This record gives sequence, C-alpha cells and structure tokens, in this order.
Amino acid sequence: MSGRCLVVKVRGVMDYLTQLDLRARLAQAMDRAERAVILDLAEVSFCDSAGLNVLLAARRQAEAAGLEFALSCVPARLRRILEMTGADRVLRVFDTVVDAEAALDT
Repeated sequence: MSGRCLVVKVRGVMDYLTQLDLRARLAQAMDRAERAVILDLAEVSFCDSAGLNVLLAARRQAEAAGLEFALSCVPARLRRILEMTGADRVLRVFDTVVDAEAALDT
C-alpha cells in the first residue's frame, strides 16, 4: 500500500480460466483498500473478453464501495483492446503507478 492507494500487481493471463481467481483476489484487495485500488498490469501477457469483464466488474465494485479504481502500466496489446472496445472511456488508465497514485491519492 502506498499512501491511501492499494497497488495490486496482476501477472500472466487474464482469461476465462483465471477469471474466478482474479475476481476473488480483487474483491479481497477492495476490502483492504482505504481510498483507491490501482492495478499494475505491466506483467499481463494475455487478456481476453473474460479478463476485460473482470476489469469492468472490478470498477463497478470499487465504485459501489466508494473507492477509486484505475489501471496502470497497461501493455500495448491490452491498451489496444481497451481502446477498440471503448473500455478506456470507462476505466481510468495511467502510464505508471506513480501517475495513478498522484491522481488518486488526493
């Protein structure tokens, strides 16, 4: 945790097979967060529609809990998926964790 932002590092594949575990881990993180949850996605190697749905559901869950939610260090391939689907208009995306923390920890 940095300031009032909880940073969660996501690694590997975000897909149909990993979605339940990822949802559970993000729910646990939100229970521990004070102000904001920032996902560091630098080490995500693949994301399909199920992974994208996890991100969108996490944003809704954070909003319902009164938390800020953001993505950081999004790999180029995943960033293109966010742009093509319009999810980048719903999800807050920052280049770095530091940028996200600066924007959210106010």
